[in-house]
Amino acid sequence: MSTVDGPALLAALRRQRAPMLDFLHDLTVAESPSHSDDALRIVRSVLARRLEDLGFATRAAGGQHLYARPRTRERYQETQLLIGHFDTVWPHGTLRDMPFSVDGNIVRGPGVFDMKGGLTQIVFALQALEELEFNPSLTPVVFVNADEEVGSRHSGRYIRMLARRVRRAYVLEPSLGAEGKLKTRRKGIARYTVTVHGKAAHAGLDPGGGASAILELSHQIQALFALNDHDRGISVNVGTVDGGVRPNVVAPHSQAIVDVRVATAEDAERIEAAILGLQPKTSGIRLHIEGGFGRPALEATPRNMVLLQQARELGSSIGLELDEGMAGGGSDGNTTSLYTATLDGLGPVGDGAHARHEYLDIDRTIERAALLALLIAAEHRGGEPG
Repeated sequence: MSTVDGPALLAALRRQRAPMLDFLHDLTVAESPSHSDDALRIVRSVLARRLEDLGFATRAAGGQHLYARPRTRERYQETQLLIGHFDTVWPHGTLRDMPFSVDGNIVRGPGVFDMKGGLTQIVFALQALEELEFNPSLTPVVFVNADEEVGSRHSGRYIRMLARRVRRAYVLEPSLGAEGKLKTRRKGIARYTVTVHGKAAHAGLDPGGGASAILELSHQIQALFALNDHDRGISVNVGTVDGGVRPNVVAPHSQAIVDVRVATAEDAERIEAAILGLQPKTSGIRLHIEGGFGRPALEATPRNMVLLQQARELGSSIGLELDEGMAGGGSDGNTTSLYTATLDGLGPVGDGAHARHEYLDIDRTIERAALLALLIAAEHRGGEPG
């Protein structure tokens, strides 16, 4: 079999609606906050068992992350990467207030949209291709990490290693907006800590003998906010401030935590240089600035745009009109895009990531599973890894 019939594939997946909901339920009730190793182990095992049933060999990568590849594959066959995460922002016990529920097409629960619905799509897209006895020309491998919601600090090295080796990467993060847009651009994200060292003095007896770290920090905060350029997609936000010891003491120290988001690597370099180059405005002050970009910007590279066009063509075969857009938050797609063609936002259509009203539309999510299966089955259109 050389091609996949899109409408027939979609019809087959629609017949899997009840099993998809059952599997999504099992993933959701296995609550998996990022910092709970025991919980992460449970949800990983739920996903691993299902992938093993589909003929995949699975193993724990780095302790908590899940890597899966077909048990049998053609030797030297090139690969493609399906990537997601099973950690959530929701603490244990959230199900008491946000129970898993299905009301018509609307499915609610902690993590259903971000991104256990996307993991469900991976499983059922692969199952659909297996049932069709279709062997993609690029072998699909799966990597699902346990720390995406806290920045993929541990899993990042595995993601970089895999991305260098594959021809393309499909990221099953939720889609963008009510239209279900694909995410072809994401902002790069940085975190900086600005620490000001001043000199203490008695505020009443010897105010001129001190150097106020709080006064200095106020100047630095204004300089930081002046870096904002919303037309270019640059946001610099001083999110927390701390300092001083007592009201009657000239503050000897202060500190600010700064969040930075940029749309391009060029702007990341420029803004980083500006922040690391900040200089004191008052005498007797010393600045210490540390931090940097934890996620690079995901940009609309030529090879990513080839993948977008392929998705649009395949989507049209099953009645989907696919638009694209920019997301302010980051994902593992920011990393894979440095090394290989990447398409992000292939996950569920819904709303409420990290919010109490989190939900997905199951019928539209089934359509996204069909789109994913078609993309997995599609021939590679060029663009070298690395």
